[in-house]
Amino acid sequence: HVQLVESGGGSVQAGGSLRLSCVASRVTHDIHSGYCMGWFRQAPGKEREGVAAIDSDGSTGYADSVNGRFTISRDNAKNTVYLEMNSLEPEDNAMYYCAADDWASVIAGVVPGVADFRHWGQGTQVTVS
Repeated sequence: HVQLVESGGGSVQAGGSLRLSCVASRVTHDIHSGYCMGWFRQAPGKEREGVAAIDSDGSTGYADSVNGRFTISRDNAKNTVYLEMNSLEPEDNAMYYCAADDWASVIAGVVPGVADFRHWGQGTQVTVS
């Protein structure tokens, strides 16, 4: 069973930046060879939504609301995925979750849906004021 642990959340002022990290463990094969990794967020009273995803071949996808402000990347040697968040806005306030699945795929820049990922982290809170 894949385990995902997020870190890097916190409180920042509007316009600020944060970098989230997600470390995967207990993977059946290394991240580079097959897993699509995604970042999702959920604000109080709202559904969980896809923010960004990166496929095993490096293909990336972003939600329109974050495109140009957020960047997803991966370090295969460390089984780690990052989400660099710049120009943060109060609308970015949410719990951010890391997700992984070896069947999910980024196609034409579209972030796979929540149902496409079987493995989830516990989340890290991002607060923008």
